[in-house]
Amino acid sequence: MKIAITTHGQDKDASVDTRFGRAEYFLIHDTATDSWECHPNHQSLTAAHGAGIQAAQNVIELGAELLITGHVGPKAFKVLNAGGMEIYSVGEAAENLHADEIPGLFADGKLAKISVPNSIDMKR
Repeated sequence: MKIAITTHGQDKDASVDTRFGRAEYFLIHDTATDSWECHPNHQSLTAAHGAGIQAAQNVIELGAELLITGHVGPKAFKVLNAGGMEIYSVGEAAENLHADEIPGLFADGKLAKISVPNSIDMKR
């Protein structure tokens, strides 16, 4: 399985980024080979609008089957959902987690499934 994780850095020691659409990087962890690939999200960082939609399309094109992040807005959620992507949240403690911890947390059932959009703006 390929798991996409939103991060602030380019390797598995990077801290998790709770933003989906404006995450700095997507790390793809292949659980079958235990390999890691980094994919920058620069085009979404500079987008005035539609960053979440663009990021969602990119993650789907990377072949990820599962996304682990913090917050996903309604438009990105719709695209990810249409693409068959399962989405899980690392919760509010995400900034203290590193990417290499995430697959284990998922395997142990310690991450909450996101079944509705949960963007930061929607929580205010």
